[in-house]
Amino acid sequence: MEAIQWKGTSLYLLDQTKLPVEEVWLKFSDYRAVAGAIAAMVVRGAPAIGVSAAYGYCLAAMEYHSLSPAAFQSNMALAKGVLAASRPTAVNLFWALERMERCLSAHGNSPDAVPALIAQARAIHAEDVEMNHAIGAHGAAVVPEHARVLTHCNAGSLATGGYGTVLGVIRSAFAQGKVDMVYADETRPLLQGARLTAYELVRDGIPATLIADNMAAFLMARGKIDMVILGCDRMAANGDFANKIGTYSVAVNAHHHGIPFYTALPSSTIDLSIPDGGGIPIEERPGSEITHVFGVQTAPLEVGTYNPAFDVTPHTLLTGIVTEKGVVYPPFQENLAKLFG
Repeated sequence: MEAIQWKGTSLYLLDQTKLPVEEVWLKFSDYRAVAGAIAAMVVRGAPAIGVSAAYGYCLAAMEYHSLSPAAFQSNMALAKGVLAASRPTAVNLFWALERMERCLSAHGNSPDAVPALIAQARAIHAEDVEMNHAIGAHGAAVVPEHARVLTHCNAGSLATGGYGTVLGVIRSAFAQGKVDMVYADETRPLLQGARLTAYELVRDGIPATLIADNMAAFLMARGKIDMVILGCDRMAANGDFANKIGTYSVAVNAHHHGIPFYTALPSSTIDLSIPDGGGIPIEERPGSEITHVFGVQTAPLEVGTYNPAFDVTPHTLLTGIVTEKGVVYPPFQENLAKLFG
C-alpha cells in the first residue's frame, strides 16, 4: 500500500481523512495546497509528511524557476516557510525541507535545478521505504512467538513512504509466523487506529482486534498483551519521544504491568539537537475535533477544550528503540549518539 505518488509534474496523495470508507486520490500542483493537506491531515505520519513536503518543495521550484535568481531564492525561502509551518512536531518535515534546500543551493536556478530537486525528493521517498524494511527486519527479532501486540495510532504504509515502521515490524513478524493478534487502539480524537491501522491490517490479512483507547490497561491486566510497539514523531537525544496523544498513557500502563514497550522510527525522526522531551514542540489542534466526531456534535459548544495532538513519553519507560540500524537499548543517550551522532 502507498499513499504518496509523484506523476509527471504533480503530487498525488491518498486522502486519509476519507479512509476507510473511500479511497480518494487528490492531485496537487501548488505547494500551498500541499501545506494545507499536511495541516488538514490528508497526509499524516512523520515520514509521510517529510516526503510530501519534499515534493511540495519541487512544486514551488517549478512555479518560481522562471524568475530572476534573487526572486527565485526569496520565493523558495517563502515556500519553505509555508511548508514548515504546516505541522510543528514532526521533525521529518524540517529534515526533508533542509535536505531539499541544500540540493537547491547546489544548483541555484540553473536549468537542471528542478530535475535535481525532483530526483532528491524521489530519493527521500525511496530511502524511507528502504529504511522501513530494515526497521521491520530488526524489529521482528524482538517480537516473541505467538505474540499479542498492542499498537496505538498509525505507523504503517499510510504514515510513511511505504511498508511502515511499526506495521513494518508487525508485517515482518507476521510473515515469520510470530504474530497471533494485533490489538489496535482506536486513537481518539481522529481515530487513526480505527480508520487506518485496522484498515491496513485487515487488507494484509493480519489478525486484528480494535479496542477503545481506555480498554488497553484492562487487556494488560488480563494478560492479553505480550508487547507494545508504536511510532514516533520526534525523538530527543536522551530517548524521550513525542507520539500521538495517548502514547504516554499506554507507556505508563505497560510499565505497571511489566510489558515490553518499544517505539519504531527511522533515523530522520531523531532530533539530537533537543536534549530531552521538554524541548519538543507540541501541536495543539482545533477544539472542534473533540466536540464533534466527523461533523456530528457530541459535546456542548460552550464547553472549553484542550486538544494537544501529541504527548511526550520519557525514555525511562522504553524497553528499546527499533531503527533501521538495529534495536537501541539503554543507556539511550549514549547509544543513540553512537549510532546517529
